[in-house]
Amino acid sequence: MSREATQNKMGTMPVNKLMLSMGIPMILSMVLQAVYNIVDSAFVSNMKSGGEEAINALTLAFPVQMLMVAMAIGTGVGANALLSKSLGQKDSEKVNRTAGNAVFLGGVIYAVFLIFGIFGINLYINSQTNNNEIAQMATDYLRICCIVSFGIVFFSIFEKLLQSTGRSLYSTAAQIAGAVTNMILDPVMIYGLLGCPELGVKGAAYATVIGQCVSCGLAVIFHFRMNCEISNAFRYLKPSGKIISEIYAIGVPAIIAQALMSFMTYGMNIILGRVSENAVTAYGLYYKIQQFILFAAFGLRDALTPIISFNHGMKDKSRINDGIKYGMMYTLIIMSVGLIILEIFDSRLTGIFGLSGETKQLCMSAIRIISISFIFAGANIAFQGIFQALNSGMESLIVSVCRQLIFVLPLAWAFVMIINRSDAATWIVWLTFPVAEILSALIAFFLMKRIYNNKVEILA
Repeated sequence: MSREATQNKMGTMPVNKLMLSMGIPMILSMVLQAVYNIVDSAFVSNMKSGGEEAINALTLAFPVQMLMVAMAIGTGVGANALLSKSLGQKDSEKVNRTAGNAVFLGGVIYAVFLIFGIFGINLYINSQTNNNEIAQMATDYLRICCIVSFGIVFFSIFEKLLQSTGRSLYSTAAQIAGAVTNMILDPVMIYGLLGCPELGVKGAAYATVIGQCVSCGLAVIFHFRMNCEISNAFRYLKPSGKIISEIYAIGVPAIIAQALMSFMTYGMNIILGRVSENAVTAYGLYYKIQQFILFAAFGLRDALTPIISFNHGMKDKSRINDGIKYGMMYTLIIMSVGLIILEIFDSRLTGIFGLSGETKQLCMSAIRIISISFIFAGANIAFQGIFQALNSGMESLIVSVCRQLIFVLPLAWAFVMIINRSDAATWIVWLTFPVAEILSALIAFFLMKRIYNNKVEILA
């Protein structure tokens, strides 16, 4: 699709239909990312022995995996925006240098996590648990994921290169192939089927990285065959300070926003560890379950942002208002449906993981209580996308920091202190998330009023 056609579509198609046509593929792509996070847990939980310990181990490893994705995707987002702009300007030299520098940065990111995988994992894991069995499982799993992290890192880069030229269908196909590979290999390598040795948690890690490598390999092939607008000459890999600074001027906010999820999960693991290992396990499972809903909202956010941004550039107040209205409405519908599904099927969802009585009850209470926050979380996610579209990235970052850091960790710590000092029920700590999302939504609402008055209301 040509740039002109895309612009006509962005400026002329009814906003409600446009948002669905752009949002559904993005939602699918984001949901597929959540697949990787939950498939391993589902299979390791049903191992012959040590299932719950294995889930706990994967929960401890999860923040580093999220940080890995944050670094790679944030870099890809910056490269995507800069490359798309350069294509529009018909600056082929900058197009090629942007793509080459993005690949170079992918290599740097991989080197960082490779070094961490070799030297830093023990210290990281031991900061969250004193259980030697869990620590060993977590170390084994995370070391494999870090050492073979080139799959997820370079897939994230080449995915954005494909999207920048309008070939997102190919990146989605690559992602589907990797997810299917992971799901097939998980039981084979974890349980030792079809002649494969029984590898347990290590098998889950190998299945994950092999799936990521499949996605990466296909994305690279699609890039070389389909992205004819981009030259892949070796000389374009030479790092350019100017290009890299331009990439990260756009990408750093995306990295920070994604990384906050990693830091929040790491902090919650430490805080909940003061209550019990069961609480850590229950939270880890709930977090992965809810990602199917949250990632769908993120996908829609990634659709509403360019729509509102484009029409803001065109100074089309009516279409901006439609973008805000339908973006918020569709996001809230997604979150409402997710809330209903989780509340109705809480027992069945937890049953997939073969949990014991206490851990299962804690996970069910997490589903019932934390899911109440979905409506406010959806509003916050939509507000963040709207803020980014209206060139108010700092306000978007403020909301992200509030809902994932400032309000969450202090509140969680306070609730844990109440539990430890008064023998209150553990489920009280789950109230952290509804309270944090409500407070963040209030802040976002007032920021939205100010931004709208300053940047939309003034338009003719």
